[in-house]
Amino acid sequence: MHARWRVLGNGTPVTLVVHGLGATEGEARIPASGLRGTRVVVTLPGHGSAPDAPAGYWNYGSVASDVLAVADEVGATQAVGVSLGAGALTRIAAERPDRFERLALLLPAALDRPREPAAAWAYERLAAAVAADDGGASLHEVLAAEIPPGVEVGDHLDQRARALSRLPEALRDLPEQVPVPDAGALSDAVAEVLVIGATDDPMHPASAAKATAAAFRSARLELLESRAPMLTHRRQLRDLLTNFLR
Repeated sequence: MHARWRVLGNGTPVTLVVHGLGATEGEARIPASGLRGTRVVVTLPGHGSAPDAPAGYWNYGSVASDVLAVADEVGATQAVGVSLGAGALTRIAAERPDRFERLALLLPAALDRPREPAAAWAYERLAAAVAADDGGASLHEVLAAEIPPGVEVGDHLDQRARALSRLPEALRDLPEQVPVPDAGALSDAVAEVLVIGATDDPMHPASAAKATAAAFRSARLELLESRAPMLTHRRQLRDLLTNFLR
């Protein structure tokens, strides 16, 4: 296992929280805010204090294997995943349909089909900016364009730039992959599912959220009008998660 984790709180339920690609430590904790019981915040390789990922690690199978190992270690009965984390949990639901009782999937980026052109281009720009030899100027420019007008982010851009600079292989490899080879396998999942998508996020198109929700037999879909709901809709996200995972 290459992932690390941190335990917050105590008691039941035990909720696993899995961040997205390039998430800062603060971002990784956002979905855990306000949840009752024990929250187990996973740190994937190449993020925070976790060591860099070994070569060839960045595929949904490897990430899902690490996430499942942590879930089994801590006895998690429910889970929240953001973007890459949502993809890993979706993979687990397809392969282990009875593993979780509840799943909250935030900003899924894909399901079982290649990414839309706008999404693929967004990943390509990000990968190129990380690879650019310009002291991080290109990366900061790309990341700044993701921030909605009027949103104060403090040193978020610097933190996110540092996080993404450790992940060039992931930015190249993951956009070419899908979380599950066949979405039909998700119809056997027993978990109650909440899918939260965004209307204007090119890397996490609403079509991916809709397809993910439709693949489960018991899923609720919420679409937030934003291109960065983790920044603009934190209170609404917290309310949705705490009510669903109560």
